[in-house]
Amino acid sequence: MAIEVNNESGLGIDEQAILDIARYALARMRIHPLSELSVIAVDEAAMEQLHLQWMELPGATDVMSFPMDELRPPSRDDEEPVQGLLGDVVLCPEVARRQGEAAPTGHSMDAELQLLTVHGVLHLLGYDHEEPVEKTEMFGLQKAIVDGWRGERGLSGPSPAPTTT
Repeated sequence: MAIEVNNESGLGIDEQAILDIARYALARMRIHPLSELSVIAVDEAAMEQLHLQWMELPGATDVMSFPMDELRPPSRDDEEPVQGLLGDVVLCPEVARRQGEAAPTGHSMDAELQLLTVHGVLHLLGYDHEEPVEKTEMFGLQKAIVDGWRGERGLSGPSPAPTTT
């Protein structure tokens, strides 16, 4: 996978963990290994501008996804994945820090950013959470990916509960 992580937020984030969990998520979803993804961390002001420009909603949000080639995971095990540009996942560490602190289990900004990276990748792959059935599917898949990644790394404790809506 060609994954680029750029931190333009001004905050220290675990870029390697973001890269690793993005790579893990794409492999779990059987995305072609030569596909490309960009993950960008921005400050609250930049995220607020993007949120207003693209969603017509005020205020900064935690994560936004901007798909390019609208790639989808193969629907069958014998189907070959298609190569292409996945698009961009934009993260806001400031919002992630507040969400992590406010979560019932309380977790770090980096744990929240890892969860949000998976969330953003799933959006790029066509998953959504507008309808209850979609939300159950997407958040279940998100939890399975985060738990699998954390388990492989021997990270203790439960994975962060979804805080994004």
